[in-house]
Amino acid sequence: MNAISVQDTLVYVMVSISAVDRKMDEAEMLRIGNVVKTLPVFDHYNSDQLVNAAKTCRDILQDEEGLDTVLGLAASLPENLQETAYALAAEIAAADLLVSAEEVRLLQLLRANLKVGKLTCAALETAAKARHQTA
Repeated sequence: MNAISVQDTLVYVMVSISAVDRKMDEAEMLRIGNVVKTLPVFDHYNSDQLVNAAKTCRDILQDEEGLDTVLGLAASLPENLQETAYALAAEIAAADLLVSAEEVRLLQLLRANLKVGKLTCAALETAAKARHQTA
């Protein structure tokens, strides 16, 4: 298997949080696309790469151990990008303004696998929720 890029791993995290409740909401998919277009960590990462990574992640998640695979990849991210991975997961979970029980559980699993403290996770979750509020 080819080495998986940092960017692909971050996409896997976002796709996983979107798919964990078995419905990939349009708001979540649009948010993933916008994140990839705007965040510096995705500089030089194009839409074809995003589509390919999303399809690969879908295939990984179809495997019985797929979620564990994604969690392991996330845990292998450089330490400076582990907060980023958690922030992106929280961002996608909050995109449709309804964080499902499955999404909460995956956020808990991510927190357990990443080197990110509970208070930092709470702050990232609150910030993501605040960004998606409407008037």
